[in-house]
Amino acid sequence: MKITRRRLLAISAAFALLPTAARAAVSTGSSHVWTGQAMGARASIRIDHPDAEAIAARVMAEIDRLENILSLYRADSALSRLNREGQLAAPPFELLECLSLAGAVHRASGGRFDPTIQPLWALWAETAMAGTRPDPQAIKAVLGRTGWGKVTLDAAAITMQPGMALTLNGSGQGYVADRVAARLEAEGLSNILIDTGEFRALGGRPDGADWPMQLEGGGSIGLRQRALATSSPLGTTFDQAGSDGHILDPVTGTPTAAPWRTISISAHSAAIADALTTAACLMAEPASIQSMLEKFAGAHLEACA
Repeated sequence: MKITRRRLLAISAAFALLPTAARAAVSTGSSHVWTGQAMGARASIRIDHPDAEAIAARVMAEIDRLENILSLYRADSALSRLNREGQLAAPPFELLECLSLAGAVHRASGGRFDPTIQPLWALWAETAMAGTRPDPQAIKAVLGRTGWGKVTLDAAAITMQPGMALTLNGSGQGYVADRVAARLEAEGLSNILIDTGEFRALGGRPDGADWPMQLEGGGSIGLRQRALATSSPLGTTFDQAGSDGHILDPVTGTPTAAPWRTISISAHSAAIADALTTAACLMAEPASIQSMLEKFAGAHLEACA
């Protein structure tokens, strides 16, 4: 069985077993780099400011707060409780907002982006651990417990049908980056690069240049006051041979058959860019991707290989 960093996270997401990782911080003069975990992925924040260490501490507290709402890796998070109980009264604003953004991408992508595929992830992860693949009947049965239309979002409660479960793996990391950026901007800060698995630039570099981003599909771009997300269908695989990718088609219940090796999209929101790249990996034609992006002002396809 092929175990990569993201592969391990996918299995852990399915069974909510990933422990909270230790965090580390390095300071040099007015520069401070924090590294740790956010939504189960590597995260880092680079700050150049006289009060960098105190600012980073506030950011760490905010990430911790958001994980208590959005994380599949914490058994007592709001999302985990929703998945266990099928409903959540008076849901936190952040969970409602993140799911609302996911719903917008669901509509724009013709249903290709679907947060309700968590039971499918669990099925593929469980069978991969046994060295097999899900059989068609098992996939069909689990598909009966998916479908964004079966989820009701309301300030009073979030509800879904029995046996369903949600994942924010396709948007949560970007959402955390957006919230951290909003908090720092409210403090009057800029020239910060946030990396939660997706990138969010708050301004440019301290020297006035754009943040240089190397694209996995080749080439580079400069990032300033924007977000960049990348998805690779085979970047994480369920099987030892590396052929069953982690991006599952919500219609067929199987890994995407689209031809892309990697897709990078930039947007004003990291959560939106994150979700759009996942949806794009399920589209076989660049024209379909462009049509989806046109529904989000400022979204741009940076690489598609």
